[in-house]
Amino acid sequence: MNDSFFKKIESKTGVPMTEVFALANAIQHADFKDERQVRRIIQNVGMLANKNVPQHLEDELVKSLVSSGQPVNIADIQRMLGK
Repeated sequence: MNDSFFKKIESKTGVPMTEVFALANAIQHADFKDERQVRRIIQNVGMLANKNVPQHLEDELVKSLVSSGQPVNIADIQRMLGK
């Protein structure tokens, strides 16, 4: 991928690619059975998407993700947030 591609993504989303890569790395190496890690990921996705995640929704997402224990990606969490 070239630099101009990333710059286009940054300008369209307003999110620095370094933050996207950091989140992707955190998701890739996360233990989805660890509630704290899952909460941090949900909160980070909410911040990057500029979307407030109410506590009850965060609790539901955490419960769902921890109970499945299956890895997810950013798109999965964004879909759950209704973005």
